[in-house]
Amino acid sequence: MRFFEKISFEQFKKDISDDINLYKSYNVPSRATKASAGYDFNVLKDFEVKPKEIKKIPTGIKAKMEDDEFLGLYIRSSLGFKYNLRLTNQVGIIDSDYYNNENNEGHIWFSIQNEGDKTIEFKRNDRIVQGIFSKFLIVSNEQKVTNVRKSGIGSTNKESENNE
Repeated sequence: MRFFEKISFEQFKKDISDDINLYKSYNVPSRATKASAGYDFNVLKDFEVKPKEIKKIPTGIKAKMEDDEFLGLYIRSSLGFKYNLRLTNQVGIIDSDYYNNENNEGHIWFSIQNEGDKTIEFKRNDRIVQGIFSKFLIVSNEQKVTNVRKSGIGSTNKESENNE
């Protein structure tokens, strides 16, 4: 089972705004056509990215997926092609255990950089990144992994907890 959902309003207030109308008005990611691989994430608020500027963008979204899946985040092709806009990490990887972590509920953020020479403006509801769910494989001789994620982004090497 996989799905997107909004973060709680309490998390939304911490990360984005205490505007209940904004919270109620945005949608979870969706596909534009029946053959689209990616689910489009929309911009919550107007903003701009100047040349060479980096912006960290909250989505207000979390994603539930199976243990052997991940959500890959990619800049929409047209934005990279037309404007030289990139995710700062090139591809975002959201692990299944990021969902509902204790630190931030699994709130998905992304960071973009404008590597072009013109300011790029985004309006509320513009599509900016796309998420694609994928299965992954593990090696057959892997030692049993028992660490459990406790926090948000970048936490697997800091605060994992051994459950044995």
